Amino acid sequence: MDASLPAAGRPRLTLVKRVQTSWRRGLLREYRLVGALALVTALLPLAVAISPSGVPMSAFMVPLLVGSLVLGPRQLHWFVIWVLVMLLIALTMQPEIDSRGAASVGIQFLMAFIVLLSSFRRSRLGVAGAMGEAMLVDLRDRIINQGGVPTLPPGWRIESALRSAGGTPFAGDFLVATMPEPHRIEMVVVDVSGKGEQAGTRALMLSGAFGGLLGALPPEQFLPCANDYLLRQGWGEGFATAVHLTVDLRSGAYEVRSAGHPPALHRVSGSGRWSILESSGPVLGLIPDAEFVGVGGVLDHGDAVLLYTDGMVEEPQRDIELGIDRLLGEAERLLADDFTGAADRLVDTLGSRSDDRAMLVLHRD
Repeated sequence: MDASLPAAGRPRLTLVKRVQTSWRRGLLREYRLVGALALVTALLPLAVAISPSGVPMSAFMVPLLVGSLVLGPRQLHWFVIWVLVMLLIALTMQPEIDSRGAASVGIQFLMAFIVLLSSFRRSRLGVAGAMGEAMLVDLRDRIINQGGVPTLPPGWRIESALRSAGGTPFAGDFLVATMPEPHRIEMVVVDVSGKGEQAGTRALMLSGAFGGLLGALPPEQFLPCANDYLLRQGWGEGFATAVHLTVDLRSGAYEVRSAGHPPALHRVSGSGRWSILESSGPVLGLIPDAEFVGVGGVLDHGDAVLLYTDGMVEEPQRDIELGIDRLLGEAERLLADDFTGAADRLVDTLGSRSDDRAMLVLHRD
């Protein structure tokens, strides 16, 4: 390292060198992989010529399939052309080709054409198929982890559950919870327009943005700022509903604010009955300078609050008020004595299987 550099500049230089080294190693591994596949493919014509019965012409499909999985778009289309050239060379080494062999070669050309088309489509992403899948899995895990609930102090319990339409890991509903202070927790349940994989990309983006806003702003400013963020995106179908809850874990005082979302529910331990918390506000992403009116209260020992999405209470040809009444009835029945696994039990019992469903339960022992 250059001794003339100031101490503050040395870590930056070290980081640049590490990035360059990592990039060179990745590039070297990539070219080694391309070289190995090209060598194996080049040996196949000779193997087919020496032993036509032991090495069939369809053997060229193996490197083609492996290349489609591990090679990036920059190398894949050239590798497909290389496989086809080797296949043609192998054909010239055959003494005769029957109709069955010709059909096999035709199918291989068709498969190579399909892989070639996929390589051009994949060039929009810029990564190999396996790497692209790994990126999606990582994004999915991040959105799930973002919805993970923090550890609460003794006397409080929080549970969450999320189910997507069709059972896929990607959903338009998501949960975010954080503790900006040791004695305060903030939670938001969001329902993005659309469902399943169609809304998954927007949910991934919004979960990161809302996770950054949640806890960094005063509670009364979260929904207005989330609304402004959505408006700036300019999405054609970019609206979302949300319900935001903040709770003081020392006194139990809470505030609920809603943005076009089904109302939160509050269980009073003294009577064992559930009540509807009617906060009001428009859907996020539609109206500039929207106002969100909240409601407050206190969670005493034994009380609970439920936050959920419309997939829990909406079904085709059924009014949402009837769905909320059914949710209240099931909550009274299932959670009368035990809140263990409350969110999972309610999600598995209620809601439409054709819509995303999310549930968050906060209980004070």
